[in-house]
Parts: sequence; C-alpha cells; structure tokens
Amino acid sequence: MPVAVYVLGLSVFALGTSEFMLSGLLPPIADDLGVSIPQAGLLISAFAIGMVVGAPLLAVATLRLPRRTTLIALITLFGLGQVAGAVAPNYALLFTSRVISALACAGFWAVGAAVAISMVPMNARARAMAVMIGGLSIANVLGVPAGAFLGDQFGWRSAFWAVALMSAVALVGVIALIPRIPIPDVRPRLREELRIYRDGNVWLAVAITALSAGGVFCAFSYLAPLLTDVAGLPEGSVPAILGLFGVGALIGTAIGGRFADAHLFGVMIGGITASTVFLGVMALTAQNQIAVIVLSFLLGLSAFFTAPALNARIFNVAGAAPTLAGATTTSAFNLGNTGGPWLGGLVISGGFGFAATAWAGAAMAAVAIGLVLVSLRRHGASRVIASHPVPEVPAPAEVTGSTHAG
Repeated sequence: MPVAVYVLGLSVFALGTSEFMLSGLLPPIADDLGVSIPQAGLLISAFAIGMVVGAPLLAVATLRLPRRTTLIALITLFGLGQVAGAVAPNYALLFTSRVISALACAGFWAVGAAVAISMVPMNARARAMAVMIGGLSIANVLGVPAGAFLGDQFGWRSAFWAVALMSAVALVGVIALIPRIPIPDVRPRLREELRIYRDGNVWLAVAITALSAGGVFCAFSYLAPLLTDVAGLPEGSVPAILGLFGVGALIGTAIGGRFADAHLFGVMIGGITASTVFLGVMALTAQNQIAVIVLSFLLGLSAFFTAPALNARIFNVAGAAPTLAGATTTSAFNLGNTGGPWLGGLVISGGFGFAATAWAGAAMAAVAIGLVLVSLRRHGASRVIASHPVPEVPAPAEVTGSTHAG
C-alpha cells in the first residue's frame, strides 16, 4: 500500500475529528457564546449540511482539475476553517466556519477517494478505501475523546487549534507524498448519471441511510449533557465514554463489513433494529450511570455495524453513476447527521429533556426499519422478474381496409 494512501487516511482522521468532536464540546461552547444547547447542536447540523451540498457539487466541479492541487487547496481551506472556528468571537462566525470547513471536507473526500483508488491495482482498491475509512473510525476512537478532553482542560477553542495543527501536518504530507495524478481524458457523462435519481430504489436507499444515521446522531449529538446532567456523571468522564462509542464503532465496522456483502438486508434490518432498541433502553435508563455507559458502546457498535451495508446498498442501486454514487452516499449519511441533531434540539427546546432525544432517535430508526422492509420487498420482486423474463410478443400484423380487430 503506497505511503500516500496512509497520508490520505491521516487527513481523514483530522476531517472526522472536526466533524464529530462537537458532541463532547456542546456545553462549554453554549456557555461561552451565550447560546442554548440546542443552538450549539445546530453547529453539528451546519457541518452536515455543508457535506450534503458539497459532496455532489465538488465531485462534479473538480473532475477536470489536477487532483494533487485540488487536495492541497481543500486541506488548506479546511485548516483555515478550523482556525476561524478557534478565534470566532460569536456564534454566527463559528457557524459560518463550520459550513466552510464542511465544504472543504466533502471535496477532500470526493477527490481523495479517487486518488487512493488510482494509486493501487484493482485488487487493492478495497484495502485503499479501508485505510481512508479507518481514519474516520480512529477519529471516533481517539480524536473525539481527545477533543472533549482538551475542551474540558483548556477550553473548547483548544480542540479547534488541535485539529488545525493536524490539518497542517496532513497538508505537509499531501505536498510531499501525493504524486501528480493525470487529469482524466474522458469526462463522465453527467446527464446520463443524473438518471439514477429517477429510480425510486435510489431515493429509498437514501431515506433509509439518512433515517438510520439520524436516529443515532439525534441522541449522540447530545450525549455529553445527557451523561452529566441526567446520569450525573462527572464532566471528566465524558471523553472516555465518547471513546467507548468509538471503540464500538470500530468493532461494528469490522463485523458489519465482513457480513454485509453476503447478507446485506439482514445486516441492515438487524443493525437498525438493534440501534432502535438501544436508543429506547437509553431513554428509559438515562439516570442509570452504568446502563448509559454500556449503551454508549452498544450504540456505536450497532450504528457502524449497519454502515457498510447502507453504503453497499446505495452503490448497488446507483452503480450506473460512478461519479455521483459516492457523493450520494456521503450526502445520505449527512442528511441524517443534519436532521438528527435538529430534531434532538427541537425535543430539548420543547422541554422534554436530554433523555427524550433517544426516544426521538428511536422513532427515526423505527421508520428506517419499515423502509428497509419495503426495499427488501421491491428487491425480491425485481429478482423474480429478472429470473422470469416476459416473452417477447410479436408485433401485430398490419391491418388494411378495416380497424376491426376481428
């Protein structure tokens, strides 16, 4: 595996840490900027919105640009976004910095994946992508808890400075180790690729992914105040518990990835059902410290156990659009990362408390289960049709002198 692929994995570690670390920083951000916890939670949605919009747009916009130059520009913009967040004097500027950082993050994902695949032979592509996705998993295990620890010890702005430093290291690696990738000679036919959005199965897969991810992040985004204000755990324990979620995510990704190819719908149904149950139990036992700690681990496990199957399903139904399939997957997950924290914020603002975010998340996940069953039924019907093709009917002979069918 080329060293350059590991440089991309390091870059993704910085991107993923920035995306998810706010889950452990909401209380200090809210206190410092004079906003409510739900308003601070919208900063998570802001990043997700930038990913939703940026993934397809930048996947298309950068097709004809030099890959290495594009990566350098995007990781630089991302790092500057972290600096802007660290020095933001008010909520509005912090919000803006999150959107800009997310756009750069989405573009880096789109281009970085293409670069990683181009540098390895056909039989090593999955391993190359695993290195990049591994950077995201490790961000949940190490980066997010480290961000929470820095926020607790040195203030929330220190976490942004740390990610900015990681971005600078990634930038040096990209400049030094990413080779020049030739610009593709043939531009993909985007008009033809856009036809995938006429397929109801694509939109069904997008909805399942968004609801599944949104259900988990509806609760996870507000896990820090739930742990401290409801369960009564000390603030210093939050980084370790976020790390447990990350460990569960790492294990879940490994297990789900092994079984998703052979049992795609089984993994989706089993994983989303488990997340629904864990969220419901978390809502019921939110005041029990041991239960909440264990459920944090299990929720990471079930959510990321499902993720490989959700990815594969979208690629299966959108395979005719190689440029937009990956961007569609990214957008689908981040639709959930947008809607989940937004719904959780509405629940908290409505006076239902932090534990109620788990109920709201369970409701989203339950809807996702229903849509998986619909998708499974459509999939089964299409396989029956494919295995029993309709015989070709000869064209009727031309009738002359009369319109009577006889």
